[in-house]
Formats: sequence, C-alpha cells, structure tokens
Amino acid sequence: MYIQALNYKKWADERTLRAVESIDKSAFPDSYKFVLQQLNHMVIVEELFKSRLINQPAPHTSTYTKLVPKFPELEIRLLASCNWYSDYASNLKNTEEKVIFTFADGKQGMMTVQEILFHIVNHGSYHRGNIAHSLDLASVPHPIDGYGIYIHEAEPERRET
Repeated sequence: MYIQALNYKKWADERTLRAVESIDKSAFPDSYKFVLQQLNHMVIVEELFKSRLINQPAPHTSTYTKLVPKFPELEIRLLASCNWYSDYASNLKNTEEKVIFTFADGKQGMMTVQEILFHIVNHGSYHRGNIAHSLDLASVPHPIDGYGIYIHEAEPERRET
C-alpha cells in the first residue's frame, strides 16, 4: 500500500505542477509567490524526512527558507523526491522500524518508517489543497487529485466492473 500511496502522491504532485505552470505570474503575483512557498516547504520537509530515514545529517535547519527557489528547481526537487520515496518503499523490509530524530524546531521526535511514509503522503495532500486555493484565486482550474480518480486512471479496468 505504501508504494501505491507514494505513486499516487507523485501523480497528484505532477498534476499540480502542470497547473502551476498555467498561472499568469504578472496578473496574479501573490498567488504564484504563495504556490512557490508551498512547494518549497513540501520539498524541504520531504528532504528532511529522507535524511532521517537514511540516517544522514539534516539538509535544512528550517522547514522554510527566506529565498524561495524558482519553479524549475522546485519541480525537479519535488519529482526527484517522489521518485526517491517510491524507490525507498519498494525496497523496504521493516516498516515498523523506529526512527529517532530531531525536528527542525529542535524538539526530539520518533516515528516508525510507516508513519513517516504516511506523513509524507498526507503532508503533500494538505499543501496541494493550499495550492489549489491559490490556483482558484489565479483563475487556473485546480486538478482534481483524489485517490479514487488516481486509481481508476492507473487501473482503468476497474471502471468495467
């Protein structure tokens, strides 16, 4: 299920990225700026949890940055993260393993691998919802990214039952 959930996340993230490209940046600069900030936060959180899963030093000291990267960089990093998590989940042996880490705010944390993977999928959904609102404000139709839509697109034979 983790592999499928992470593949769903990638599908939904890709749909969102395509919609973001349609924002008229000159007409809706605030919406575009907010979307980039949300994408940046999503990527940072995913990179932080990746470092925790592979027991590497944290690549960031905060879940936000003063300077927000441009869209092409955020797109590359988000899709690379999606691919990494899918590959990671495909090779998992123990989802109950406990991961002890320090949050960006300095507080200690402990989650199982499966809880971290759930968090990554859920966190992306939450922020895609925020992005959808900004897309609405910028007169860009936001993509419907529900799991039911994904699974029937990924497995069209389900529509035939």
